[in-house]
Amino acid sequence: MADYFVHESSYVDDGAVVGSGTKIWHFSHVMGGAVIGERCNLGQNVVVMPGTRMGNNVKVQNNVSIYEGVVLEDDVFCGPSCVFTNVHNPRSHVSRKAEYRPTLVRRGASIGANATIICGATLGEYAFIGAGSVVKGVVPAYALMVGVPARRIGWMCKCGERLRLEGGQGSCEACSESYREDDGRLTPIALPQG
Repeated sequence: MADYFVHESSYVDDGAVVGSGTKIWHFSHVMGGAVIGERCNLGQNVVVMPGTRMGNNVKVQNNVSIYEGVVLEDDVFCGPSCVFTNVHNPRSHVSRKAEYRPTLVRRGASIGANATIICGATLGEYAFIGAGSVVKGVVPAYALMVGVPARRIGWMCKCGERLRLEGGQGSCEACSESYREDDGRLTPIALPQG
């Protein structure tokens, strides 16, 4: 017996791997060859195609399609109706399955509602993509991205709060995690043990 939940209106095809504690809600379809980790939550009307991988504790809200070539690492959040693509120049009459471009969403990243992630993108750890944004290329870890096309307007803490930096350093007002900005990158500052 499966140790995950599938609503009676949803389908999990033979050959799909679904981790324990995962919940698959109404009108969703997980196709054979998809790999879903433990404690994930797939909302209503979610499609997960073959050749996709999700880590543990991934949250996929309603109306999201995870297309072949998309990898979501642990703790990723996909907001309602966000969009992934896997072909750069689709045409109905031209088969381009051999041209799928991979998309990687690193651990802890959040994608806002109705955002579009163009194939070939890599979203860094704990990046935060604002609702309705269109993202392509490489997004730095912890970056706050908004707009069409998306551009970085700031940095986000691992806990999901916007950071205020002074002189290239700062601490999160909510959780006190400390960070340093250097050369367009943000890194956590390890505090001394003791």
